Amino acid sequence: MTLGLTALELARIQFAFTVSFHIIFPAISIGLASFLAVLEWRWLKTKDPIYKDLFKFWVKIFAVAFGMGVVSGVVMSYQFGTNWSEFSRIAGSITGPLLAYEVLSAFFLEAGFLGIMLFGWGRVGPRAHFFATAMVALGTCISMFWILSSNSWMQTPQGFSIENGIIIPEDWFAIVFNPSFPYRLAHMAAAAFLVSALLVASTAAWHLLKGRRDELVKKSFSMAMWMILILAPLQVVIGDNHGLNTLKHQPAKLAAIEGHWETNHNEGMPLYLFGIPDMDAEETKYAIGIPNLGSLIMTHTLHGEVKGLKDFAPEDRPNSLVVFWSFRIMVGLGMLMILLAAMALFLRKGGKLYENKWLHRFALVMGPSGFIALLAGWFTTEVGRQPWVVYGVMRTKDALSPVSAEQVGFTLILFVVVYCIVFGIGIYYMLKLMHKGPEFIYSMPPHSEEAVIQASKRPLSSIDESIDDQNQEKEHD
Repeated sequence: MTLGLTALELARIQFAFTVSFHIIFPAISIGLASFLAVLEWRWLKTKDPIYKDLFKFWVKIFAVAFGMGVVSGVVMSYQFGTNWSEFSRIAGSITGPLLAYEVLSAFFLEAGFLGIMLFGWGRVGPRAHFFATAMVALGTCISMFWILSSNSWMQTPQGFSIENGIIIPEDWFAIVFNPSFPYRLAHMAAAAFLVSALLVASTAAWHLLKGRRDELVKKSFSMAMWMILILAPLQVVIGDNHGLNTLKHQPAKLAAIEGHWETNHNEGMPLYLFGIPDMDAEETKYAIGIPNLGSLIMTHTLHGEVKGLKDFAPEDRPNSLVVFWSFRIMVGLGMLMILLAAMALFLRKGGKLYENKWLHRFALVMGPSGFIALLAGWFTTEVGRQPWVVYGVMRTKDALSPVSAEQVGFTLILFVVVYCIVFGIGIYYMLKLMHKGPEFIYSMPPHSEEAVIQASKRPLSSIDESIDDQNQEKEHD
């Protein structure tokens, strides 16, 4: 059952598995909530029913993602008590309040207005409904704020003291706005919006390839491409600044990301495009790099000095093989996003945005790229922090609960089975909804009082139609 793995290794795998499943759903919720607010704002401003119809379609996807995000998030929080109780005991005085602030300021805000957003059409005024949608969107961003603050503090801890082995908060402003927080918040926000933009673009591209040319599909594709065009290059700028911050506060992580072993005292550091870092041999094998480009990116000078992994004790080094490639996957997909947006801009100017099938195929294939890049980025961040759970303060092995490998292995298998069934069905449901696509809707009857009351408790109940409609191929005006 344990495959020779220790309780620590299994606990890390279990947390990585559950958080990887979890993070994709909040990313969809954050991006789609803001997209829905923009759609409703445009409907209020122009009275164009296209925006309202698009809202009514994408709010269904949002409801499914929101529901699965809540469930997977609750499961994650329990692991702090089951597998990582020592972390909670030692650092809980900081991470506990930060997570509590997220619940009090964000989750309650989302839950309070979610019912109106999902079921309020025809029951409240248009402006009141838009206000509810805006509050849900704001709630998702506030939630991201507190979660990123907590995680960033674990990366670059500030504002605390240690008394009798327990971390004690001293300066909450320094804790919340720790050195890496602004960069990581901006990076995650842009990533979440890109995830949703690519999701919208790929859905529209699917229907364009199937021959639809109505305004619902064209408007979706156009708006998504504008968003990718703005955000993908911006993410490069944010990532560059984040890298400079990492070089200053987490130099071992940066060296592992670059597969950089020897500190370059007398020459520039190369940027390796390909290589296989070997932790035992302390070298990057089969390296193919561009001379001096690493120093130029990391220090903005051709010969800037960057610490190598050999400057750190072996027990303090992250696994370079993992973060070297996870980082390059993220960056490579980011470059493809920029290429997609540039192609769309070129074809838009030529009046062929909705007719070029190569662009549509590219957009369809790129649909999952936002999720893959998001996960690759989080793997880079979290694996790169090792062997620390609180960087430079508390080692991951010291955060583990007194549990056996058999116990953790059994629950890991259970999680894999249950998650694949439950969330597999949820993802399948979302894909079926997207396959069906947006439709022209001329009226929506108000829901019952009971449905409105239950909305914040059961967001999936906002979807009250079959996704296997036999008439879904009907002509659209």
